[in-house]
Amino acid sequence: MLAFGAEEDEEIFHSVKFIEDVPLIVIVEIGRTVMEVQNVLNLKKGSMVVFEKIVGEPMDIVVGDQLMARGEIVVVNERYGVRISEVTRPDEKVGERRE
Repeated sequence: MLAFGAEEDEEIFHSVKFIEDVPLIVIVEIGRTVMEVQNVLNLKKGSMVVFEKIVGEPMDIVVGDQLMARGEIVVVNERYGVRISEVTRPDEKVGERRE
């Protein structure tokens, strides 16, 4: 078993602490669908694209290609946001659901 002294603990804390302000891209996926090229080319203002998810279903929150959490869409001061409802396990994939 390794034991760390106060100096080693502080060194580890500082080595992790300095990356906490690194910006990451956070993606919230509302849905995916498959469309034929012809249908994509025919899209115009007013066209609708239907997704498989239903209203109220959790949205995937992805950080750096890794599924991190799920949440629900909310409106905050006239802007969209996501309320985190579940933090995922490291082995879960986008679109997977726990039973």
